[in-house]
Amino acid sequence: MSDDRPPEDNSADKAVPPGDDAETPTPTTDSGRTADQPAAPLRLRTLLIIAAVLLGLDLLTKTIVVARLTPGDPVPIIGDFARLSLVRNPGAAFSMATGMTWLLTLVAAAVVIGVIRIGRTLRSLWWAIGLGMVLGGALGNLVDRLFRAPGPLQGHVVDFVAIGWWPVFNVADSSIVCGAILLVVLTVFGFEPDGTRTGRGDSAGSGAEPDDEPSDNGANGAASSKGNAA
Repeated sequence: MSDDRPPEDNSADKAVPPGDDAETPTPTTDSGRTADQPAAPLRLRTLLIIAAVLLGLDLLTKTIVVARLTPGDPVPIIGDFARLSLVRNPGAAFSMATGMTWLLTLVAAAVVIGVIRIGRTLRSLWWAIGLGMVLGGALGNLVDRLFRAPGPLQGHVVDFVAIGWWPVFNVADSSIVCGAILLVVLTVFGFEPDGTRTGRGDSAGSGAEPDDEPSDNGANGAASSKGNAA
């Protein structure tokens, strides 16, 4: 009778090459999102809604002011500090760059086109708000330059809000300035148009746990030493 025995299956005791049981890192995109993480929704619709509301408000207030106020006859709101004063402005916001109306008209048209192009890929809500304000204001003043006297590309913008020593302005001017300030703040603090934030990637998921594997190897080594001694 043979004493030979079939070799035992020690496949379970075979050493697993280091790193084989490690989790495969989740790939990330250039914007810091994981590959399986859904992207934020596009914000073009939000941008256009904000622009349309501000454009409508600007045109409405200008229509009322032109119909009710007389140039050179201001209406006090808070004494002499805040008042309504109808002014025809051939220049830029806050009566700057007068005498360059045609150039300002072309610049406003370029701003409108540029904002719409950016908005087609926009995913940040705050960027949509800021660009929507800029777009609404640019369109409001562009309408004046195209359709008001003395003629196309030369039209004078209707300004009517006078506060203290500040130059007379309108709703469109306020929208442009406030939107531009918001965009600068977003840029300074790292908020990107695609909805991500610079330097705020998922650092928690990339952190390693260096103490786990050495402790397991140490325990296995101690158990192996005891087995050999026995």
